[in-house]
Amino acid sequence: MWITIIISGVLVLLVGLLILNARQRMNSLGDVKDSEKIKILTDLNFQNKIKSGTVLVDFWASWCVPCKMMIPVLNEVADEVKGNISIAKVNVDEQKATASKFGIRSIPTMILFQNGREVKRITGVKTKDYLLKELDRRINL
Repeated sequence: MWITIIISGVLVLLVGLLILNARQRMNSLGDVKDSEKIKILTDLNFQNKIKSGTVLVDFWASWCVPCKMMIPVLNEVADEVKGNISIAKVNVDEQKATASKFGIRSIPTMILFQNGREVKRITGVKTKDYLLKELDRRINL
């Protein structure tokens, strides 16, 4: 019986340590800043900024850990894309009209626009390679 209690206590301690470690790692994600190449969109400028070319728009919120995980990925994508392709972001807490217009229910959600028209919706955390392939595939249609 004592062995069961000791093992249970050790397991609880290990789970607690894992949770603390995860929280520390999540908090460190907030230190990454958006690239200067990423456009910040608002309810007022959204339509004008997506009306021409190819724009990958990230719908996000500051409290969303998966959204924070996407910051370095989107920075890398922004550094690699060329030509008429741009990366942009919409804070769903601050730009509620735009988020509502596009039915954003979960974040991160990324929408790829070509000349103002939605052509692809991507939900969740994705890799740089995945996003670059999607951009390449849409550009080469």
